[in-house]
Amino acid sequence: MDPLEPDVFTTKTKELTPSEKQKLEEQNKRGLVSEFKANKLEIDAQRNWDIFYKRNETRFFKDRHWTTREFQELLDQPETEGGKRNLFEVGCGVGNLVFPLLEEQNDDKDSANRFYFYACDFSPRAVDFVRSNSLYDPEQITAFQCDITTQQVHENIAPGSLDVCTLIFVLSAIHPHKFQDVVENLWKLLKPGGLVLFRDYGLYDMAQLRFKPGNKISENLYVRQDGTRSYFFSEQEVAQLFLENGFEVITNAYVHRRTLNLKEGIDVPRIFLQGKFRKKST
Repeated sequence: MDPLEPDVFTTKTKELTPSEKQKLEEQNKRGLVSEFKANKLEIDAQRNWDIFYKRNETRFFKDRHWTTREFQELLDQPETEGGKRNLFEVGCGVGNLVFPLLEEQNDDKDSANRFYFYACDFSPRAVDFVRSNSLYDPEQITAFQCDITTQQVHENIAPGSLDVCTLIFVLSAIHPHKFQDVVENLWKLLKPGGLVLFRDYGLYDMAQLRFKPGNKISENLYVRQDGTRSYFFSEQEVAQLFLENGFEVITNAYVHRRTLNLKEGIDVPRIFLQGKFRKKST
């Protein structure tokens, strides 16, 4: 898919049309997913993601070459006094973000901007794909399996050692009750002044409106056919989440994006939420 027109950044929540309101109302007709099923989705979350990667292997997600365009911090910050800066990709999948960054870094031998990469994923199978990639080099990257909502991550990364964390289409797959656990963990791992680079599904994105009755778990939280979950964020709640957990908001806005696939005749309006949050120094 190619962008049809420039992205529009706004803090204003999308105003729904009558037909869009009807779609959201239709989702409630069969009631919410039962408490038993919702609990089972939580218990089976790792298994469902492992099955996802077993089925799709490395084919599903495209390499995220756009990240350096959206987040200049990945390119233009000087090397720290201690040598390389440390970047942590949370929810790395099969490496669609970290490997393009690593390639770019390796191609630019003269650049003073160097990262050591950490990458984790909930799915052991996804981490196996990362480790088996021809670009995987333990001198440049450490990949490990962990549940970022628990204390597991602290067994692999020292507190206060990271310069940048990326949280790209990850938080939406986690139950909202555990959002704060994730942000608290990132706060502990980052140096004072360290950044979280965030992008995820925005409230009333096309994908939210397309869910059918029977897929709604709770407000703005849905289950897909494969058992994985998806949450849709408002700008206000993400700002509050980071502000209440020791961060300051640098940027935080909806991204309205229209994409076009001429081959398939598809014109798709999307809404993402994109932000940069800095760990307060004091």
